[in-house]
Amino acid sequence: MKTDIILCGVGGQGILSIATIIGEAAMNENLYIKQAEVHGMSQRGGDVQSNLRISSEPIASDLIPKCAADVIISMEPMEALRYLPYLKSDGWIITSNVPFVNIPNYPELEEVNQALAKLPHVVAVNIEQLAKDNGVPRSANVILLGAAQQALGIDYEKLEAAIRRVFARKGEVIVEANIKALAIGRDAQE
Repeated sequence: MKTDIILCGVGGQGILSIATIIGEAAMNENLYIKQAEVHGMSQRGGDVQSNLRISSEPIASDLIPKCAADVIISMEPMEALRYLPYLKSDGWIITSNVPFVNIPNYPELEEVNQALAKLPHVVAVNIEQLAKDNGVPRSANVILLGAAQQALGIDYEKLEAAIRRVFARKGEVIVEANIKALAIGRDAQE
């Protein structure tokens, strides 16, 4: 078993929380895990990206080479395209379909959508609207994780258990909001 994942978005969107949940689920299964992060300036809407490598065998490097990522999980559609050179030809992109326009020359959304439509495996979800409509406005990132669950190859129950452990110190209300968000994402992807 080996899964290489690129998580990306804009500072403050919860990318590193997704990485923590996936990592917790993997470690609980006694899998090897390596992670490398690039933190942008969240106050300025900077790029945040994490390479997450999970395997049943030892992992030599924490960085994912070009054309090797199995999955790109992106909180923002243009960021998914930014990391496209790292995706395998049969890899998956799981992304929010709502842009976070943080630069003056952000491409037209139609151009971004056309580029994504050319790819074989894309799941695009309006996570912000789903979060708002379902009363979990601070859990859009976990909705995206739920939408990515099948592409990741991690059992849903393992992600749910990881959420319980990761958010336990924040209290049961936060845990349950994130469990609900995970289910919303899973259901939106079907």
